[in-house]
Formats: sequence, C-alpha cells, structure tokens
Amino acid sequence: MADWNDTSRNAQRLGSVPRAGGDVAGRYDEGLRKHMLSIYNYMASAVLLTGIVALVSASSGITQALVGTPLIWVVMLAPIGFVLAMSFGLHKMSKATLNILFWAYATVMGVSLSTIFLVYTGESIAATFFATAGAFAGLSLFGYTTKKDLSGFGSFLIMGVFGLIIAGIVNLFLQSSAMSFVISGLGVLIFAGLTAYDTQRLKDEYAHVRGTEYMGKAVIMGALNLYLDFINMFMYLLRFLGNRE
Repeated sequence: MADWNDTSRNAQRLGSVPRAGGDVAGRYDEGLRKHMLSIYNYMASAVLLTGIVALVSASSGITQALVGTPLIWVVMLAPIGFVLAMSFGLHKMSKATLNILFWAYATVMGVSLSTIFLVYTGESIAATFFATAGAFAGLSLFGYTTKKDLSGFGSFLIMGVFGLIIAGIVNLFLQSSAMSFVISGLGVLIFAGLTAYDTQRLKDEYAHVRGTEYMGKAVIMGALNLYLDFINMFMYLLRFLGNRE
C-alpha cells in the first residue's frame, strides 16, 4: 500500500487533489467523508460481531469445550490465515469474496477471543473495551485532522509489531512477568501510533482509489487495518486493566 500513499501525496503536490474552495473541492471532501465513514462502519460492525460471537461462545460452553483439545489451536491460528489470504489474494479476489472473508474473519476472531472470558472478569473486559474505544476514537481523529505527515513513523511502528511478535514468542519460554509487562506497554503504544498512522494513510489513499474499481476493496482492507489496530490495542490494554478470575 506504500505505492498508493506515495501516489496520492504526489498528486496533492501536483495539484490533482482539489485544495481550493469551490464545487470541485466540496465534492472531493464529501466523497472523502463518505469513504472514511464506510471504512468506520465496516470496522465498527466487525468489532461488534466479534464481541457478540466471543460472548456467546464463552457463555454457551463452546470455548470451555475447545480448551484442552487440538481444535483450540485451529481456532487461535485461523484468524492469521484469513488475514494472509486477504492480503496476498487481494488483487485476485472479487469484492464479494473479500467481503465474505472479512466477515468470516471477524466471526472466527470472536471464537478465538472468547478465551479472555475464562481469564478476566466480565466487568474488567467491558471497562477495557470502552477505554480502548475512547482512545481509538481520539487517536483516529488526530490522524484524520493533523497536518503533520505521519508516514515517517509507519516503518518504525511496523518494525515494532514484528519486535512484539518475536518478544512474545521468546517470553513463552521464559515466562517472565516483567518482560510480559514491558511487552504489553509497548504493544499499547505501538498500536496507538498505528491507529493514527493508518487513519492518515487511508485518508491519503482516497486520492488514488476514488473512481476506480478498487475503491470497494479499499474500504474493506481499510476496515481490516483499523480493526486489527483496535483489537490489538484492546488485548494489550487488557493485560493492564483486566482483573483475573
């Protein structure tokens, strides 16, 4: 997606993106708002679906039945498969196929996240969710409105994600509570930064995708990116705010 960002920013420099007043600029701004609203609607609906599935899975006993069986690993790893399939098959898939995979991913993710109800109290999960929602809204608003170019932080933040993954794998063997605390803190900061960065990136991307066949796919993939930012920030924050059963 880096090439789309570069193209959109170059277009802005060359003047192809309306910057002045008038009907043309007004239509561009209106189209941008509709585009971003579509992304947020997709993302919010996916988060809601994931939450409902997680709650139903935990309360119905499905989660308890899966824990301790090989199927729990299938459920835990399946979301990664969906993300990879959507990312690498993006240009080959139709919008309809991508849409189905997006909702299937949100559903499977709900089953995967249902295990948190076995570890943390419902009250602390709810409190952390609303704290995450508030932080996400503020960070996304900052990314949308700031005049500062956040693209320079992108590579640094993505490298930080890979660092979190490696550190998490290492800590599976070390079982260090101190290291887990540090990882959680860094995770919150990294995905907070990614929320602002991705929002600005998606806003800039509109200049390139508007009026193209890819625009529908861009909405789905944009929602996926923000969904991942929200879920990861929630999970890392839960390690701080969550009260264990």
